[in-house]
Amino acid sequence: MMKNEPAGINALAIKELKRIPGVGNSIASYLIELGIRGVADLAGKDPEALYTRFCVTRGCKIDRCLLYVFRCAIYFAETPDPDPEKLKWWNWKD
Repeated sequence: MMKNEPAGINALAIKELKRIPGVGNSIASYLIELGIRGVADLAGKDPEALYTRFCVTRGCKIDRCLLYVFRCAIYFAETPDPDPEKLKWWNWKD
């Protein structure tokens, strides 16, 4: 949760972000840490930049599966009629 942010706003953001395939409570909270509050906030974002920033905030290299979820999430945010196969995070591997 972001500092000084009311718990209710955080709960709404988590609920909104969990609409993204492959995103549960943990990854939703990671996105919130990165300043993402809703699906629309992901449009136009660079998944590699989000992943790198998250690794820096944690002070260590995070499993690249998180990058794949970020790629999938951005695709979901930017695509009005997404391909169901592209909504599986594991299909976004390098």
